[in-house]
Amino acid sequence: MSNIHTATKSMKKLSSYLHSLSQTPHRLRKRMLATWTPDQEFNQVRHRSGADMKRKLNWYDLVALGVGGMLGVGVFVTTGSVALHHSGPSVFISYIIAGISALLSSLCYTEFAVQLPVAGGAFSYLRLTFGEFSGYFAGANILLEYVFSNAAVARSFTEYLSVAFGENDPNVWRVEVHGLPKDYNMLDFPAVAVILILTLFLCHSTKESSVLNLIMTAFHVIFFGFIIIAGYCNGSAKNLVNPKGIAPFGVRGVLDGAAIVYFSYIGYDSASTMAEEVKDPFKSLPIGIVGSVLTTTLLYCLMSLSLCMMVPYNKISEKASFSIAFLRIGWSWASNLVGAGASLGIVASLLVAMLGQARYLCVIGRARLVPSWLAKVHPSTGTPLNATVFLGICTACIALFTELDIIIELISIGTLLVFYMVANALIYHRYVITGQTPSSHTLLFLFLLSLSALCFSIAWKFKQQWWGLVLFGGFMIAITAFYQHVVLNATTAQHAQQQHWSVPFMPWPPSLSIFLNVFLITTLKTLSFQRFAIWACLITIFYVLYGVHNTYEAEEIEMGGISVVGDEVNSGAHNLQSKVEIQVH
Repeated sequence: MSNIHTATKSMKKLSSYLHSLSQTPHRLRKRMLATWTPDQEFNQVRHRSGADMKRKLNWYDLVALGVGGMLGVGVFVTTGSVALHHSGPSVFISYIIAGISALLSSLCYTEFAVQLPVAGGAFSYLRLTFGEFSGYFAGANILLEYVFSNAAVARSFTEYLSVAFGENDPNVWRVEVHGLPKDYNMLDFPAVAVILILTLFLCHSTKESSVLNLIMTAFHVIFFGFIIIAGYCNGSAKNLVNPKGIAPFGVRGVLDGAAIVYFSYIGYDSASTMAEEVKDPFKSLPIGIVGSVLTTTLLYCLMSLSLCMMVPYNKISEKASFSIAFLRIGWSWASNLVGAGASLGIVASLLVAMLGQARYLCVIGRARLVPSWLAKVHPSTGTPLNATVFLGICTACIALFTELDIIIELISIGTLLVFYMVANALIYHRYVITGQTPSSHTLLFLFLLSLSALCFSIAWKFKQQWWGLVLFGGFMIAITAFYQHVVLNATTAQHAQQQHWSVPFMPWPPSLSIFLNVFLITTLKTLSFQRFAIWACLITIFYVLYGVHNTYEAEEIEMGGISVVGDEVNSGAHNLQSKVEIQVH
């Protein structure tokens, strides 16, 4: 009888699911552009996790989380490869360009994070502004970038740790398996071990994880100072111009390098996902997010200059670059020290990134776009336990097999796309949802802005006439200035009454962010776009087959259709924002 009962239940579930699939067009129309108000996102959706995350973090915790999350990734993972193949000694200029773009994006993140201090980051900001599918698409790409970048960074941990113990071969602690495809045949068990250990630690407590990161980041910055001073004292400025000048691959090489090292700035996004656990988000978030980007950019530039002064760019090692550089100048003891310090920095980066990725998945689970058990917050630890464990296992599996070169550009394109979407969302949110500008005017401006950026980028990529660059660059400046003039009178007085932090000189910072992100995306290789297209298709299929039906049944049926669609949110979002601010304080 039990078998019959089970079979009957399975048939009913299958029948129900097939019925849901037949309703897909209707449900897509209802859900793709469905948005939440800030009040609903902060209160109603947040409570689906059961217990609340605990507000224990201060502004200095956020700065440390942002700096710790970025430092180990950028310098130790990407610098050597980019200097050798793309930028040469001018890799520091690549970091400056990527840093400017990251700073502009971080300003957009900060305004959203202050207005909506929940753990969802870009997912929540875009769902609030452009609807469910936009938020889901960004969230899925952020998760991909987190999991892949953490796997890549964990493999770099093995390389530097082996150098710390006096081994010159970065693959010495990996196990080669014959029969597996090339670039997937070097099994990395130390990388898996460090990911699993950090996963267990993160399940215990956010505050204790933050304290550990604060200590590691302090030692890390001191360690950076040693490398910078040692490199400048023992290196030579001649290595910056020999053998082929400061930019041996030209301006294009510098910009190509900037697109790749942009992967190094994921850490500030992690800081914004901690908004739900910050004591005073209106003060701490701007200091934490922007301060970490500025600090990290300065250290990146000094570190990359130090590397290129120690060793000519064409002799830089792709793997464990800094350790090998000290070996080549005869400082073998320093090579071991650098290996140990880099390993510590990489652990700090992993700690922060794994904090962030779990909170993203938790909030996506609250929205019912993935199974809701991933949204559960453990009542005693105040951490998203299920999401942390699930993503830790996924990251460990990828780190076991996959080489860094396979995934680094896929990470960059996903990061750039999400930051591009957030910049668009900020302009729309500021001038349409909380302002008085007609949505058609803003959408037309955003379309023309993206089009001018794309045309400029194509003209640059395919080496067209210089007048094309001047034309499209000038058009971008002109339409931004015209849009600013049109919307200024309509929004200045109303926005001046808002007490939360906001991006200055609007709409220029997000407009420049849109322009730079589009430009940097077009510098990536064709293979990156092919891999990204496959991923985009997969996540869209998952949304159509699962996500839209799950959210439709949760929001439209269970809750009586309380979600707000389209422009209905415009009239009430600003009033509801005040409720959010009162409750956070």
